[in-house]
Amino acid sequence: MSGFDRGRIFTAQMSGGTVASEDGGASEGMHQQKQQSQKSFLERQFQSFIRDFQLDNEFIYREQLVQNYNTHQYFLEVDLAHLTAFDELLVQQINRNPSEILPHFEDAVRSYAAHLHAEEQLLAPESEEADGSQLRMDTVPEFQILLSSPANAVPIRDLTSDHISRLIRVPGIIISASTVSAKATRLHIVCRSCGHNMKLRLRAGISGAALPRSCQRAQVDMHQSTTTEATRCPIDPYLIMPDRCSFIDQQTVKLQEAPEQVPVGELPRNMLATLDRYLANSTRSVPGTRVTIVGVYSIFQGRASRGSSGGGAAVRSAYIRAIGIEVDGDSSGRAPKRSFTEAEEAAMLRLARQPDIYEKFARSVAPSIYGYDDIKRAATCLLFGGSRKQLADGMRLRGDVNVLLLGDPGTAKSQLLKFIERVAPIGVYTSGKGSSAAGLTASVVRDAASREFYLEGGAMVLADGGVVCIDEFDKMREEDRVAIHEAMEQQTISIAKAGITTVLNSRTSVMAAANPVFGRYDDMKSPGENVDFQSTILSRFDLIFIVKDEHSHDKDMSLARHVIRVHSGGSSASLSASEQAAGELDMSTMKTFISYVRSRCAPRLSPEAADKLANHFVSIRSAVRAHEADSHTRSTIPITIRQLEAIIRISESLAKIRLAPFAGPEHVEEALRLFQVSTLSAVQSGQMIDGVMRDNVLEEVERVEREIRRRVPVGSRIPSQLLSNDLIGRRNFSKTAVEKALQVMLRRQELRHINQRRVVERMF
Repeated sequence: MSGFDRGRIFTAQMSGGTVASEDGGASEGMHQQKQQSQKSFLERQFQSFIRDFQLDNEFIYREQLVQNYNTHQYFLEVDLAHLTAFDELLVQQINRNPSEILPHFEDAVRSYAAHLHAEEQLLAPESEEADGSQLRMDTVPEFQILLSSPANAVPIRDLTSDHISRLIRVPGIIISASTVSAKATRLHIVCRSCGHNMKLRLRAGISGAALPRSCQRAQVDMHQSTTTEATRCPIDPYLIMPDRCSFIDQQTVKLQEAPEQVPVGELPRNMLATLDRYLANSTRSVPGTRVTIVGVYSIFQGRASRGSSGGGAAVRSAYIRAIGIEVDGDSSGRAPKRSFTEAEEAAMLRLARQPDIYEKFARSVAPSIYGYDDIKRAATCLLFGGSRKQLADGMRLRGDVNVLLLGDPGTAKSQLLKFIERVAPIGVYTSGKGSSAAGLTASVVRDAASREFYLEGGAMVLADGGVVCIDEFDKMREEDRVAIHEAMEQQTISIAKAGITTVLNSRTSVMAAANPVFGRYDDMKSPGENVDFQSTILSRFDLIFIVKDEHSHDKDMSLARHVIRVHSGGSSASLSASEQAAGELDMSTMKTFISYVRSRCAPRLSPEAADKLANHFVSIRSAVRAHEADSHTRSTIPITIRQLEAIIRISESLAKIRLAPFAGPEHVEEALRLFQVSTLSAVQSGQMIDGVMRDNVLEEVERVEREIRRRVPVGSRIPSQLLSNDLIGRRNFSKTAVEKALQVMLRRQELRHINQRRVVERMF
């Protein structure tokens, strides 16, 4: 009974239980014993899972552990779906409390690895450890668990406080990545007064360490009454010994919502994520990579709240401590990787076997836009793309198709770009006026906390494997437009700024829309005078369409009826059966078909198609050379070897739509026709005006202008109809020349219309 006379107060639980003392010695011991037994139970369960789980009669995790250990890669990739099939309760505990359960999982892997290695040493006939003793745990490195989860993904904007400390799965795009730094996991500290040393274990993620304010040895001595005032250590006595600490690699990335997940009119949200050990500085953390991060939703005290007082001290910033990264695209940067069911594959194969799939898909592109059949066919080729090739010397040839729409305002160019951005598996829409070189390619940003530089990807990096739609392409500054030259042809972006030298992938198709120099396309001027682009950027577009707002009574009537039907009905429900066929494929089917075809097919040119294409390209070059000789000017839109490669890419895309392994002569013929109505037509535009040679029309227009100046003095007025009839009837000028002359003088404000355009007045 001597233990009862120590001056302590004892209490007993009325419901029955263990008697505890005031200092909690017994209850604390029971709590530690319970924790130890729970830890042992969890480690046994995890070891049993690694040892016994089979898939197709293979012990996948045991073999993976042995292989990684022998290659000195100390990590284990675990699918939670397999763990759920083995023990569902373990997965529930991981989802609810991953920060406490996962360290037990890593300890179990480390212990089982030591056990396997010890057995291997025992089986070796000349092993030094053949005495039967197992390998010590401290000689086996720590293992990292990398998780993949089949759970539903949670968008960044849907994360709330209920997800804190839970296991989550978040999709997005990595837009920036910091440099790799050393994160301490165990601190070795020493008292500078008495030399007392101790070790502190740090939590993973963004967390710091609070060193003890007083010496722990001094506290023990004070409790035992063996210290004096003279031997007491000062405040804050501990120093960190870096050479004796343990560190791991850690990297911080910024995860942003994918463009297709952002609601209209809202800014994309982003979230910090920490990657450690084998996840840091890997190919999965390159800016522009689409990933799904499996991690713990955690909080940390930001810089803004550290120095604040009051309620600000309770505010914490959220981040994700990554435990696994699933890359949503393959290494070639194509559309996001997705699995197709057997029913979906059968439906896609039936769709590809339809003889009119090319025309049907083209009719389904922007069905609310009237006409533009060839432009929609070109957009179809852009969405499917050609085949990327890598030569024996390592050179890569792009397979993405670039299209430029150049024409008058009000011709639905922007609407077409918006539709392409929505139907593409990966699409980014931007405007030229609001885009800079850094915003399109990549920028180097300084971190406010660490003052380090890191890369932040732009639109062409984020759309890697998809389509970038650039509206108002002519409004961009020339130096910004030059920045995308490399991205459009080599499909890479080279960065050499602030000590950072790297190359980012931008394997995208570019669809751009622009207006001519004078706002509207002027047939009286040559293509070089209408187009304010350099040949260097024009040669990178595979197809260049000139879109004119031509006046025609029948066409205007059909267009007006179509627009009125769209506005009055609002959907295809009010259209007739023939009109409903304009959009035969819905957007979801089109997007699925594009993803399926791009992931399954990469056709090549057949020998017959190659011979036909070679002969036609020679004739095209000869025709352009003859045209330049007749006009005595060099063409602004060049026809080079890049255009030959463009026709090859278009032929491959036409074969890809039908899932054909080779592009035949019929595909080359259609590609040549598209090239003829687009780029070649743009080269030869302005040569003929209403069936008359351009030089003859220009000469006649100048004579009409001189006659108008002679007939109408400055400040005088004349009826428009009388002036036109006099010039055509009495002076024998052509109607085309008179109309062009009046348009030119009105545009120069030399003439102006008054009285409801019935009278013309000369201004100067």
